[in-house]
Amino acid sequence: MAEEPAAAGRNATGYVTVEIYDQTYHLFGQDAAHIRELAECVDAKMRAVAAQGRTVDSLRVAVLAALNLADELSQASGADARLGHARAMSLRGLLDEVLEEERKTGS
Repeated sequence: MAEEPAAAGRNATGYVTVEIYDQTYHLFGQDAAHIRELAECVDAKMRAVAAQGRTVDSLRVAVLAALNLADELSQASGADARLGHARAMSLRGLLDEVLEEERKTGS
């Protein structure tokens, strides 16, 4: 992945230059460091897919990498939702206990 010489990570035109799967892209966004991190993630995923597969077609590699990333995102989102729901149920139970105790004591 190519590094930017500018302190902010952008060149004079405001674009961030990244390399993904041996292709150079000039991208624009609010956070140059975040764009570089995302590009590194995509590059790594594409290389992992290419290393495991039999195809050298970069379009196929990109689609398979995108499917893998989408699956990871879907699983992470589902896990977050389940954890959030479990936490909410736990807090609800604690609140019910406190309210029941207050009702019994008349506080």
